[in-house]
Amino acid sequence: MMTSSTGGRYARAGTSKACAAPRRPAHRAARRRVPPRAAQACATARRAGAWTSAAVAGAPRRRPYRCYGRRMQRFSSWMRTLGLIAAAFAGGAATSHLAGASTQAQSPYAPLEQLARVLVLVENNYVEPAQRSKILDGAIKGMVAELDPHSAYMNPSEFAQFQEETGGTFGGVGIEVDAKDDNITVIAPIEGSPAARAGIRSGDQILAIDGRPVRGERLDKLVKIMRGAPGSRVKLTIRRQGVPEPLSFDLTREQIHVTSIAAKRLDRDIAYVRVKQFQEGTHEEMLRAAAKLRAASKAPLAGVILDLRNNPGGLVNEAEAVADELLSSGTIYSTRQRSHVVDEAKAHDGGAFASLPIVALVNEYSASAAELVAGALQDSGRAVLVGARTFGKGSVQTIYELPGGAGVRLTTMRYYTPNGRSIQAQGIRPDVVIESAAQQVPAAILREQDLEGHLPAEGAIGDRSPRAVLVEKRAETAAAAGPEGDIPSDPTRGSDFALAVGYQQLLRAIPAIRQR
Repeated sequence: MMTSSTGGRYARAGTSKACAAPRRPAHRAARRRVPPRAAQACATARRAGAWTSAAVAGAPRRRPYRCYGRRMQRFSSWMRTLGLIAAAFAGGAATSHLAGASTQAQSPYAPLEQLARVLVLVENNYVEPAQRSKILDGAIKGMVAELDPHSAYMNPSEFAQFQEETGGTFGGVGIEVDAKDDNITVIAPIEGSPAARAGIRSGDQILAIDGRPVRGERLDKLVKIMRGAPGSRVKLTIRRQGVPEPLSFDLTREQIHVTSIAAKRLDRDIAYVRVKQFQEGTHEEMLRAAAKLRAASKAPLAGVILDLRNNPGGLVNEAEAVADELLSSGTIYSTRQRSHVVDEAKAHDGGAFASLPIVALVNEYSASAAELVAGALQDSGRAVLVGARTFGKGSVQTIYELPGGAGVRLTTMRYYTPNGRSIQAQGIRPDVVIESAAQQVPAAILREQDLEGHLPAEGAIGDRSPRAVLVEKRAETAAAAGPEGDIPSDPTRGSDFALAVGYQQLLRAIPAIRQR
């Protein structure tokens, strides 16, 4: 089975109350389609391959290697053939020990034969009894990992976790956590989750899980411990600022649904829409958010701020559908495979926000599918991009589901903006550049170009000169933005510098657009 998806910075856990999805006009409902090759595209967390150590309790670490698009394909017959070949060579190696090099030269499957020989050597001669499945698992992981930072083999356990991640639903307690100064800190509890109901707060530090100290442990390992089957229990020991003694919370895990859209109607009839990542259902979430934003007031919406900061990517078909709600025509993106075959995704009339002026916020943690959307908006002239140069992940990964429950994430394509720009290892430069405190220290930011073995950049990206370069005096606070209620109705009165700049840019653009 084959499927596609893209990446994410923070792993999140939560619940959401969905309102009825608005009925989609027939002419738009019928037009959604999966491009023949682009449907295979897939994706990318947090660290876009390694961004930050944030994760959601009960959620895996997210990295910007997810896929673009979604399609399934069975290829079990090929796997059976390969399995027979491997078994035959393994048997041959067991009986003939080390065959001569001439046999290898004659066989197109010499690498498999060599693998079988090494396997037999290890099983027969290693100082301790070796587990065959563990050895082969490591061999396959090493083979795929040699390709690039975003290709990987996932054993059944890892693949199941990956599927939960892109599906947005899993068993957990519903908190987002990060590793700060060797402490595991709660970024935010998810509204309505067991953690939120128990009174866990942002800023709480987790000292122990089920009595086991967490200091020195890997964040992804701790997140895995906090996850579990709905109905099972977990005990968190927490240190809270201003409270002398540690607090203990006994929580019952529940099915947590991670929402990917946060929206709020701001002053001056501006809609704020944050896309945390592109997962299953993101497009439908956006349609529901659009309906609620319009229903909140009799006055029509005047413009949209689309927040793509810290969005690691996700499923490309969801990103395409979201972009289609912002564009009315033209190309959204194109993909090229090894054979240089090009597939294009096109926008259509009737999008939920297609008639409104847009400002899009991006930063160094906007990756993969998020860059796809940002590039489409910039090249089409539909939005002013505000923020920092994006991560630079311009490759597409296809997810292949293997018999037995394992999976392979394999880089299969590059994607391009409507003007044909490849952002691979270069990123997208905003129209209004904001230099944050982190950007003053290059080592503090990790982008695609910094990942070992990344695909090379493809020519110059051809950025336009920015309209303005602004230096942020304060640390940006919306990077891990909390619930939409934390966003002031007038962003110029808040502490989020980039959001305030975007809000002002949009207000200046609205009169000019209305006069056209």
